[in-house]
Amino acid sequence: MRAWSVDVPRPVSERPLRLVDRPVPEPRDGDVRVRVRACGVCRTDLHVAEGDLPVRRPGVIPGHQVVGVVDAAGAGVDAGLVGARVGVSWVHRTCGACRFCRADRENLCDAPELTGWTVDGGFAEHVVAPAAFVHRLPEGFADLEAAPLLCAGIIGFRCLRRTGIREWSGARLGIYGFGAAGHVAIQLARARGADVYVATRDRARHQALASELGARWVGGTFERPPVPLDAAVVFAPAGEIVPAALAALDKGGTLVLGGIHMSDVPSFPYGAIYGERVVLSVTNNTRADAREFLAEAPGRVRTRAEPFAFERAPEALIALKHDAVRGAAVLLAPDAA
Repeated sequence: MRAWSVDVPRPVSERPLRLVDRPVPEPRDGDVRVRVRACGVCRTDLHVAEGDLPVRRPGVIPGHQVVGVVDAAGAGVDAGLVGARVGVSWVHRTCGACRFCRADRENLCDAPELTGWTVDGGFAEHVVAPAAFVHRLPEGFADLEAAPLLCAGIIGFRCLRRTGIREWSGARLGIYGFGAAGHVAIQLARARGADVYVATRDRARHQALASELGARWVGGTFERPPVPLDAAVVFAPAGEIVPAALAALDKGGTLVLGGIHMSDVPSFPYGAIYGERVVLSVTNNTRADAREFLAEAPGRVRTRAEPFAFERAPEALIALKHDAVRGAAVLLAPDAA
């Protein structure tokens, strides 16, 4: 099968992805094999390709927003899953035995396997995943539209949960950075009744899309929203945003950091968090997050995705790095819907 691998991480301008021929993987006991129809391109893939995340599997195949059809199953898997359209996301497998897994906090597992980083992902014609960690996809989303749900959507959903907002009607939510996750999160928040204030640097694509999706206010990354915020989410991997986002929070507000990698956060005075303001990170997700998000998304979320032919994976990463994607970038197999 054809696949894109990262042999030596380096800037995407130097084309770290290499098109290779790999054997079609065989599912082991409890696994399914998925014929890939679409795979979203995430900023985490960029971090893997450029080496912001340390190499965990030499020659890894990136990609963890996989939409495809199960075409083979290992022993112990319900035969009815063969032929089903499913999604494969970031969390490939958890140990199930550590104290976090036993406490239903599998996102904090001590020994997780992560799709497209520690195990091969979906920038390929086939991918193998545990049947217990694939997700049935809701109707109404074509392959192109479904791919961003599997990371941008799930992580955006978990970020909203971690804001601690209980009464969404009239809540004031800030979003910093408006790529794939931001454009899903705003739709969920608005459907729940929140007013959303978006701060992002790209005027032509991201600010325009935020306005189109109903943001109450849109401004530059370091502009201050016109009202104090009950909570905010930083999706951009830029630590220098944190003090600006804190300054926009009302007392008791929560700032959620939604990325797996972020540049260093500069120092800030204690007064920035005084007033019981809270800063917290989001780490991975649970399968419950995925199930609940995929149940809520129909009728509330309409993803905006820019398709890239499978052969153009390097260009997709370059476009993502330079904020040249409106919504989400998605690699499509030739026969994808």
